[in-house]
Amino acid sequence: MAQLFEFIGNHPLLVGTFVALLGLFISNELRRGGRSVSAQELVNLVNNDGAVVVDVRDSKEFETGHIVGAINIPHTAIETRKSELEKHKDKTLVLACKMGQHSGAAGTALRKAGFENVARLTGGILEWRNQNLPVVKGS
Repeated sequence: MAQLFEFIGNHPLLVGTFVALLGLFISNELRRGGRSVSAQELVNLVNNDGAVVVDVRDSKEFETGHIVGAINIPHTAIETRKSELEKHKDKTLVLACKMGQHSGAAGTALRKAGFENVARLTGGILEWRNQNLPVVKGS
């Protein structure tokens, strides 16, 4: 650990540049998939703005419990099935996965396809359930 601090002390410009680039990289990756929304923000978006929830988990996980009214398009099939969302292009699409790890990639694919209003559920379905919000079982 002492060597790390010694390296930082000896190379402040190099370390500063690395930290800045790392920050920019993380910021860019987070923005590419759409903005993040909390569970409460999702409830407000659905109730007030008619947002559409797209669950990008596989079908088996979707059937164990999903947000009411969610459309299931697995993240592995988002490229081939994005046409199913064309009728919702004017609404906010909120992507939800198990823990938030796949919704970013799905959001990036949808944004490239021309969907401008894309958001991601922070923490995914796991966070939704942790907040004791309702889920529906089955398809």
